[in-house]
Amino acid sequence: MTSTPLTEKSNSNTQDIDLMNGYEIAKTINNEDKKVAQAIEKVLPQIGEAIELIAVAFRKGGRLAYFGAGTSGRLGVLDASECYPTFGVDKGMVQAFIAGGKKALSHSVENAEDKKELGLKDLEAFAPSPSDIIVGISASGNANYIIAVLEQAQKLGCKTIAISSNPEAKIKQVSDIFINPIVGEEAITGSSRMKSGTAQKMILNMLSTGAMIRIGKTYHNYMIDLQLLSQKLYQRGCRFVSEIAHISEQEAAQYLEASKHEVKTACIMAAKKISYQEAHLLLEQNEGILRKILK
Repeated sequence: MTSTPLTEKSNSNTQDIDLMNGYEIAKTINNEDKKVAQAIEKVLPQIGEAIELIAVAFRKGGRLAYFGAGTSGRLGVLDASECYPTFGVDKGMVQAFIAGGKKALSHSVENAEDKKELGLKDLEAFAPSPSDIIVGISASGNANYIIAVLEQAQKLGCKTIAISSNPEAKIKQVSDIFINPIVGEEAITGSSRMKSGTAQKMILNMLSTGAMIRIGKTYHNYMIDLQLLSQKLYQRGCRFVSEIAHISEQEAAQYLEASKHEVKTACIMAAKKISYQEAHLLLEQNEGILRKILK
């Protein structure tokens, strides 16, 4: 008989949660949630290694793909979907696949995680090359969908990263980097959308954001390649140009117009008082890294 994964074990701290009032329930869950950041702190070396691996792949034209089931898959889709507006990368550079397809984004398709063939089909749709990075996300780490993806990805020469809350996860065996935050038993037995899900969200934030920072998608802590897709984002872009180039927001808006709404380009034009073409040439000469230009 197989042992029970840590993510499925009962939590002794919450055995009487059904007798608590609303405040007591919130406090109890909050006490469990406090353990998540501490667990992630212990795996920062693995997260840092993964960030560097992804950044190297990006510099060589590689892509990043998340594969997950249930909550894990939805978190992967969430992270991937934010990369284009936040960092202005090509929409295919960071992708995500969830067991059961689009239906699984809003409806439970529980048995999908058990089907290796679905994982192989989704991996084929991604069409990986050895320059790509494949990330498998699974609380228990034993979903056949994820195992199949990581196994096949390694056979195809891809580097693989696995994220799981279970130290005995099977996906550990098919990953080049295993990120394993031990968040402990869930407040509600087996509800891995809670602490495990929170840990996954935090780790994915670090992986995508960290890799984007490493390839020059930020200047200081400004996301200077953001896409100005709404009034809010346009105002944010104006503020960034104003603060970085030390000019008024009115002037910043003028430079944004002249730069075709490219925040990074507008910053260079404003700071160095040069044309759009000259600013782009500087970016090409400096690998798109603003720090190298505005020293």
